[in-house]
Amino acid sequence: MFSTGPSNSPGQQPRPRAGKAAATVALAVTAVYAGTIPTAQAAPHGGTSQCGGRGVDTTALIRYESDIVIKAPLGTVWKLQTDVERWPSWQPPVTTAERLDPGRLKAGSRFRWTTPAPATPTTPATTLAITSTVQELQRHNCILWSGPAIGEGLRIDEGVHLWTFSKVKGGVHVHTEETWTGTQVEADVPTATAALGAGLEAWLHDLNTTAEA
Repeated sequence: MFSTGPSNSPGQQPRPRAGKAAATVALAVTAVYAGTIPTAQAAPHGGTSQCGGRGVDTTALIRYESDIVIKAPLGTVWKLQTDVERWPSWQPPVTTAERLDPGRLKAGSRFRWTTPAPATPTTPATTLAITSTVQELQRHNCILWSGPAIGEGLRIDEGVHLWTFSKVKGGVHVHTEETWTGTQVEADVPTATAALGAGLEAWLHDLNTTAEA
């Protein structure tokens, strides 16, 4: 997810791989976004995090992952994350969110949400409409969804987003990772990775702030 807001939060532990080259590009993206995007780096490939035996696209060129410990009950964190229609109430980057089917969120559920995408050196500022389908869901444990993101002048053919939740001393350990595929974003992998990383860090920041409140 893209973000134009702050995203630094205590306890977050991004896992870099891209090294000096990606860090340089990430800093360039930071400047383009007027200093609002953190230095994002690619996550290591070949991770083992899964939900119901499924995970992100391990062949994707664009990938980012991060972790945080939230000092709140697991039920609180889970409800915030899975009550999709209320995302705009605590995530400023999510401008709209709607369920496309009734009932409790489960495997096969679909939802559509929108988020602004700031301009990059290769793509214009736009609003992305994302149609997500839940692929796997284990209550209070994990959720995996995927789908395309489409805006004027920008398209992500498929984003695959995994979240896992586990009780730890003092709160809940939250792990998230996401991959993007598509010709347009793959034309500039470091910039796309920086944008993806900024969005995930902002999401974790907002989830942490809201749950702990």
